[in-house]
Amino acid sequence: MKKLVFATHNSHKTEEVSAVLRGKVELVNLSSLGFHEDIPETSDTLEGNALQKARYVYERFHLDCFADDTGLEVEALNGGPGVYTARFAGPGCDFDSNVAKLLRVLEGVSDRHARFRTVVALILDGREYLFEGVIDGEITTERRGDKGFGYDPVFRPEGYDLTFAQMGADAKNRISHRAIAVRKLTDFLTKEK
Repeated sequence: MKKLVFATHNSHKTEEVSAVLRGKVELVNLSSLGFHEDIPETSDTLEGNALQKARYVYERFHLDCFADDTGLEVEALNGGPGVYTARFAGPGCDFDSNVAKLLRVLEGVSDRHARFRTVVALILDGREYLFEGVIDGEITTERRGDKGFGYDPVFRPEGYDLTFAQMGADAKNRISHRAIAVRKLTDFLTKEK
C-alpha cells in the first residue's frame, strides 16, 4: 500500500480523509512524523496555499505528500471568505467565532448561496498534481446540528434538508467537497500503480 504524508495538523481533516482513503493508501500526518510547526499559507488562492504546504513538506521530508486548502465561497460576500475561511473572524479565532461572524454579516441577506471548494495538491515522485472538489449549497440562518467542525452547522448542501453538522461523518464524507477532491486523488493514485 502506498504511503503518503498528509500535510496537516488538523485531526478532523485527517479523520475525514482517512475514511475516504481507507484500504487504498496508508496515510501519515505531520504529527506522526513528529513535526508540529505551522506551515506558511501566504497565497491568495486555494491552489497556491495547497501547493505551498505540499512543497514545504516535500522539501523537508523528501516523502510523497499532499496538502489541501478549503474555502467557503459565499455569493453575497463576493466569494469570501475564500482563502480566509479558517481565520474569517480574525487572527487566533476559532470555528465558533467564524460561524458567529458569518451569521452576523449575512443577517437579513436573502441570497445565501455558497459553495465549499477544496483543492488538493499532490507531490508524487517530485511531480505536482492538483485535484478539486466543489459542493454547492446555502448558509442557513442559524446553527443546526452538533457533528462535524468548522462551518458544518450552517452549511446545507444543495438537494439536502440537513446541514453537514446534522448528517454525521459517514453521510458527509460521501458528498463533501473534500471527499470529492480526495476521491479524485485516490483514483489518480490507483491508476498510477
